[in-house]
Amino acid sequence: MKSSESLPLFDLTSPPSGAWVAGVDEAGRGPLAGSVFAAAVILDPRRPIEGLNDSKKLSARRREALFDLIRERALAFCIAEASAGEIDRINILQASLLAMQRAVAGLGQAPTEVRVDGNHAPAFPCPARAIIGGDALEPSISAASILAKVARDRTLIALHAAYPQYGFDRHKGYPTADHLAALAEHGPCPEHRRSFAPVRRVCAVWNQGQPDSARVVVTP
Repeated sequence: MKSSESLPLFDLTSPPSGAWVAGVDEAGRGPLAGSVFAAAVILDPRRPIEGLNDSKKLSARRREALFDLIRERALAFCIAEASAGEIDRINILQASLLAMQRAVAGLGQAPTEVRVDGNHAPAFPCPARAIIGGDALEPSISAASILAKVARDRTLIALHAAYPQYGFDRHKGYPTADHLAALAEHGPCPEHRRSFAPVRRVCAVWNQGQPDSARVVVTP
């Protein structure tokens, strides 16, 4: 499953700085539910955006404001995801890298270089390098971190409407005490990541004594 949003480009016959540098970051590796998101952003140096930073260091209100500015001023951007099912099948690291690849592939302009936050960079059609702490050092990565974070938070708020018993609007799927208590009480929903230990433990409890037709699926 793939979800993406990209920005159509205007006249960009030559890069203003001699290279199309795409910053890439992900959001949602730690939660117990939902997709992992990634974004890729090529910024326009002619239209600077003040206040870019690691999304985790910004308030939710500031992230929302910057989300709109980035989409308005970037030369190109794309937001993509890898689903909970994909996470269970290939593990969270590989799913995060897959989401990054989808985000770069969805850009309206092919980058000449990709800069990824962290210490792992997936294969791209162009040179790429991983930068530890890049979401606070590289503006394009900061922009990508904001797009990925806001997109994921909005998705978990929408997921709350479908499964209000878990409180996704509050904890966004992270393993808080409230989330773990709700998971134990109600069992997993289809968006819970069965390969994550807390969910696996709940699945094992829920499956005890249940007929095959009533059992929840656990990823090997």
